[in-house]
Amino acid sequence: MKKLAIALSILATLSTPALAAGDAEAGKTKAIVCSACHGVDGNSMIDMYPKLAGQQVTYLNKQLHDLRQAAHTGGKEGRNDPMMSAMAAALSDQDIEDLSAYFNAQTLIVADVKDVPELGEQLYKGGDMVRGITACIACHGPSGQGSEAAGFPAIAGQHANYIKIQLNKFHDTTRNNDLNGMMQDVAKKLTSEDIEALSKYISSIK
Repeated sequence: MKKLAIALSILATLSTPALAAGDAEAGKTKAIVCSACHGVDGNSMIDMYPKLAGQQVTYLNKQLHDLRQAAHTGGKEGRNDPMMSAMAAALSDQDIEDLSAYFNAQTLIVADVKDVPELGEQLYKGGDMVRGITACIACHGPSGQGSEAAGFPAIAGQHANYIKIQLNKFHDTTRNNDLNGMMQDVAKKLTSEDIEALSKYISSIK
């Protein structure tokens, strides 16, 4: 909760950030190599890979920079992912800006999700005061669109399996490029049942 309060206080002092000067048309050509996993338009058909369509430019930019940094430091810094760090290793700053602009400009396709546990909505909207679990809505908003200024990503309509994978990584601290460790703090308090329910609920948000 303390880290969330710090992050939100920082957000309150921020003006609208200047977005990277990416060229979406140039990014379209560069994104061809990304299409096998993320789809031509950023709507991945493989649920272990994220949908990138419509994601915030600043968030995409940060993740690609972090993935590249991990490749250049042997995984000691940034966000280490065996496949994506290798893909990002050779990207220039301009490549990253162009790719971010391209995927941001695409339209997210949200699939219908069945059998969404009520627990998912409860945790997303209200958290769990007894266990000290902050509600997801505090950072990602009621419609799951996050906050560009604060660096909180849009998560609505994302593949449930991808969300589950990332929550488990935050839980196990094998992913640690989150602001002030906020996601790790939340995820480590979640049970496998919580993660399953949250993943399905978030995936269902339109």
